Amino acid sequence: MKSEFKRVLLKLDFTDVKAEKCAEIFATNSLEGIYSHGVYRFPRFVDYIKKGYVKVDAEPVRIHSAGALEQWNGNLGPGPLNAEKCTSRAMEIARETGIGCVAVKNTNHWMRGGIYGWQAAKKGFIFIGWTNTEKNMPAWGAEDARLGNNPMVFAVPFGKEAIVLDFSMTQFSYGKLEATEIEGDKLPFPGGFNEEGNLTTSPSEILKSRRPLPIGLWKGAGLSLLLDILATVLSAGLSTHKLSEQETEYGVSQVFMAIPIKKLSNFPAIENAISGIIEDLKKSTPDESGAEIRYPGERVLQNRADHLKNGIPVNQKVWEEIKRL
Repeated sequence: MKSEFKRVLLKLDFTDVKAEKCAEIFATNSLEGIYSHGVYRFPRFVDYIKKGYVKVDAEPVRIHSAGALEQWNGNLGPGPLNAEKCTSRAMEIARETGIGCVAVKNTNHWMRGGIYGWQAAKKGFIFIGWTNTEKNMPAWGAEDARLGNNPMVFAVPFGKEAIVLDFSMTQFSYGKLEATEIEGDKLPFPGGFNEEGNLTTSPSEILKSRRPLPIGLWKGAGLSLLLDILATVLSAGLSTHKLSEQETEYGVSQVFMAIPIKKLSNFPAIENAISGIIEDLKKSTPDESGAEIRYPGERVLQNRADHLKNGIPVNQKVWEEIKRL
């Protein structure tokens, strides 16, 4: 999969280094079961490059520094590469100051935000990051979309791996809705309203109505608004409503924060503390569904092991499309 992605990116004038890294990110997202922001998203990424929304040769640059906070311009470069650079820079600052924050404007879709959480946490950093998006979610009590689903990531080191919570402000991300539609499935819970205003588990109906449910109902809508405000203010970039005045979503604003746990006074006790929290979580009594009780990121570890052994399941139609790119 990585080789096929890299083949296409080299044809689009990526350098070998950039093609290798970008292909690795898309393949890793797929390997870990996030097809919506991996293999299923790759054709759209290529389309955005061809249309000029993503500048293959652009590099992010620092435009302002204020102590532990830096503001960067992504110059419309590939979102995953800009995000990885900003994550690395946030960690560099944090090693010196105890906390690092990089806010970037004028960048592109980071695909799966969780991968940057894994990147930081496996190097010993607590990570918090988020991005704004175009308008794709109504405010609570509204019919028309004025908010973004503004994905957010929390990550913390745990053993040799990490605990990583990666979530959008909609009950199901648009990528998940699209992936579920491609696979011909229904959602496990109602994810939004259809055009008649009724809750539905049909991803197609929600994609058509553009009325997904915010997480926590009014709470998720409020969180979305504040994430947009903070991303806009910290990066000096475009807000959700300004992004939506363009022909499509590009030039988004993002924030990356890192904290090295080794610098904390309680560092020697942190691993035991986290282990105790997870052990208590695992003692939960399952409900009637009998579902396994997992911590955020645990399914990723299971997917990774299964797919390394048995291969990555891919929709045949999507894979044929990629091979033709």
